[in-house]
Amino acid sequence: MQVRSRSKSVEPPQISVIIPAKNEAEGIGSVIARVRKALDDYNPSHEILIIDDGSTDDTAEKALEAGAVVLRHPYNIGNGAAIKTGIRHARGVALVMLDADGQHPPEQIPELLKLLEKYHMVVGARTSESDTSAHRNLANRVYNWFASYVCGRRIEDLTSGFRAVRAGLAKEFVTLLPNTFSYPSTITLATVRSGYSLAYVPIKGAKRREGSKSHIKLLRDGSRFFLIIFKITTLFSPMKIFLPASLVTFLTGLAYGIYKIWMLDGRYGPTSQMLIVFSALIFLIGLTSEQITQLRFDRTIPLAGERQKRFGSVGRSSMDRVARVEEEAETVLTSGLGGR
Repeated sequence: MQVRSRSKSVEPPQISVIIPAKNEAEGIGSVIARVRKALDDYNPSHEILIIDDGSTDDTAEKALEAGAVVLRHPYNIGNGAAIKTGIRHARGVALVMLDADGQHPPEQIPELLKLLEKYHMVVGARTSESDTSAHRNLANRVYNWFASYVCGRRIEDLTSGFRAVRAGLAKEFVTLLPNTFSYPSTITLATVRSGYSLAYVPIKGAKRREGSKSHIKLLRDGSRFFLIIFKITTLFSPMKIFLPASLVTFLTGLAYGIYKIWMLDGRYGPTSQMLIVFSALIFLIGLTSEQITQLRFDRTIPLAGERQKRFGSVGRSSMDRVARVEEEAETVLTSGLGGR
């Protein structure tokens, strides 16, 4: 990992903007300039991190010329991996994430940050006026519907990469994020299922900059999105998966048994009995998983300082410093990020 042009300022910035980029030399300077213009008037205390994910062009050099901090991967690891690198190196109490291809409007960053004073995460939800392809819109509707079922609340845009999130929340879930493009799905589901607050801001997604190529493949990444949703569901709310599966298996066994008795004038049969027993086993596995989930994500230990105290990894003075930093970050967020 190479870090270039890191500010030597003792005072950390309040806002960190994380932009993953791969072969975006033509447009990265423009995106950085738009981000800086949007934030200079809102809060001068900010930093812009460009994570160069193995570019083969002059993306890193152009970003440095534009005044950003550049973190370089030695080779292409993935969009999610770039986001994780940015989260680990960010110094702000509020993190903003957006793409480098010009599709997300940096001018709306202040709007996201204002809501972040009240919510834990704010996402830019693309409206029907956004310049996106029809097949991608259809896929996003399916993802949003399934994610809404899993979360028990409406998810307006599961895959949007334009979001603002509190640094403590992002760092808590950073190990859960995949290295691929499905990181927005993961952090959204993890946030809602862990009891944190989420808000949406409507945005109009622009057409991808000419010459900028999408690295998302519909079939490969589409199936991966569904797999991620299933993984996060079983991690945070297993009964959302196990209960319907158990019910379907039970009804199938019951219906098949009744069909054999009434329509074929036969016995109930071992197949029906096996399906009903399987349904009971599926339900019990789901119930056990739910209990494990409740233990693992016990919200009675919310602060990193308390978690470190529990595992005895640092001394008392270090724990106090961590807790104090988290309290100060919370104060900054709730009192407003706007320039004073």
